[in-house]
Amino acid sequence: RNRKKIPRVKLSSCDANIPFTLSRLQFLLRLAYSITINKAQGQTFEKVGIHLLQPVFSHGQLYVAFSRARATNNIKVRVMTFN
Repeated sequence: RNRKKIPRVKLSSCDANIPFTLSRLQFLLRLAYSITINKAQGQTFEKVGIHLLQPVFSHGQLYVAFSRARATNNIKVRVMTFN
């Protein structure tokens, strides 16, 4: 099982204007969304990440996936090894 640790960051604030110390614990996460290639058809995105766990099953799917980003330098691709 592939497990990743999420770092926790403790933030404290000592402001002279308030009579108490603010403290909170934050997890460093970045919000992300995912949709299928078929659902992405007709949409345009600022950045696109393509995660191919298996070969695309239609010749037009790969074109749709690559053409969703506004600029080619905003496309990231991760390909798994296919047997």
